[in-house]
Amino acid sequence: MTELPALPQLTLGLRSFAAEDPGSWTKMLDFARAADVAGVDRLVVSDHVVFGEHLEEYAKPETGGIAGGKQPTGPDGHWLEPLTTLSVVAGMTSRIRLRTQIIIAALRRPVVLAKSAATLDVLSGGRLELGVGVGWQRAEYEAAGLPFDGRGRLLDHTLDVCQTLWRDMRAKYVSPELEFDAIHQMPKPLQPGGVPIWTSGTVRNTTARRIARYGARWIPWGPDAANLAESIPRMKEAVIQEGGSVEGFQVVGALPVARTDAGALDVPTTMERLPQLIACGVTDFIDFSILPKSYDENLAELSNFVVAFRQAVGR
Repeated sequence: MTELPALPQLTLGLRSFAAEDPGSWTKMLDFARAADVAGVDRLVVSDHVVFGEHLEEYAKPETGGIAGGKQPTGPDGHWLEPLTTLSVVAGMTSRIRLRTQIIIAALRRPVVLAKSAATLDVLSGGRLELGVGVGWQRAEYEAAGLPFDGRGRLLDHTLDVCQTLWRDMRAKYVSPELEFDAIHQMPKPLQPGGVPIWTSGTVRNTTARRIARYGARWIPWGPDAANLAESIPRMKEAVIQEGGSVEGFQVVGALPVARTDAGALDVPTTMERLPQLIACGVTDFIDFSILPKSYDENLAELSNFVVAFRQAVGR
């Protein structure tokens, strides 16, 4: 089983979506293989099951979007299902950790999600992590026959069922949505305590409650992601108020990638920006801007980047 890597960590986004049919996803998979060999700590993939035609809702913070935000594709963009994608990537890699960022977990039947995640964790050697959130798109819930307005409660229900089935040999569960008793599901995830859960959201009671309940791992969202020096202490305090522990608290922060005038990675300038974010409490540095090229090109670029990152953070 692969243990969580030493902190701080370097995470890269895997382009598992495209505005139009790319014809082949080979470059994405080559990027994943190169990241694994180069020593990148983690790859993440995002999630949309379906789209409605009101993508402007993404720019509405009151429904879970982000002010001024814009989806990277239209409604007919191609989005690969995240757990399926990570299953393929797991079979082509050996050590890199794999996370959803995020999966709209409430859209899946909890007992099936628990099984799928446990299976992938076992087959990957204990490398799976689930970043979860409620999403922003009403049409996505309606297409699944689920209430958008109750999506927070549905997410909690989904995670409760997953953790119950991952933990208990003879599982019992009771909630307004579901009851079962004397239920067995094997195999269990390889990782002690089950697949690690990362909670996405802003600093608010519901987000803090999930972190307190499901694990001290936070994916900041919206204005809180843009002001980590202020939001991380607030979130820690909110988690404590909800009865949780912030020991070993892990937080995602955007890797401040600098580029030259020609568009190439400016590695020294990028690494100079890390100490301030580490001091704020960022533990997982993430970047989505490095695009897939050929395997050899990605391997050379990422290998140099990883070496510089580890030197900068003292790993």
